Amino acid sequence: MIQKTASLALAGETVTQFSPIMYMLGFGLLASVPVLFLSKLVSPRRRYNPVKFLPMECGQMPSGEGRSHFMMQYYSYILMFVVFDVMSIFLYAWGASLFSISRSATLPIIGFLAIMFSAMAYALYLSGRKGIW
Repeated sequence: MIQKTASLALAGETVTQFSPIMYMLGFGLLASVPVLFLSKLVSPRRRYNPVKFLPMECGQMPSGEGRSHFMMQYYSYILMFVVFDVMSIFLYAWGASLFSISRSATLPIIGFLAIMFSAMAYALYLSGRKGIW
């Protein structure tokens, strides 16, 4: 009997914790439905125009093949961007809290940098081997 009331109390606490989320969901639905209806009411009516649905390139009829060769010389740049982008996100968070964390917290970031720089070294190796750069 005591366990049932304790579990009910926990369930009640969970409901009260999620009530702001439910209020936000209700407000989102309450605000979005009239806006969608208003956009349908105000938008111009569709008239069928066959030229509008033709494939165009900058207003001109397309010529040639639709697919082209992707130049692999940019693959290294893309790979380097992804590596440095992820690295900068984590380094910024680490640097912002550098003075408030212990010195032992620098070991994981050194491991992270080692992994990231090894990925960069591999990208440079690939670019040199394939004669891209």
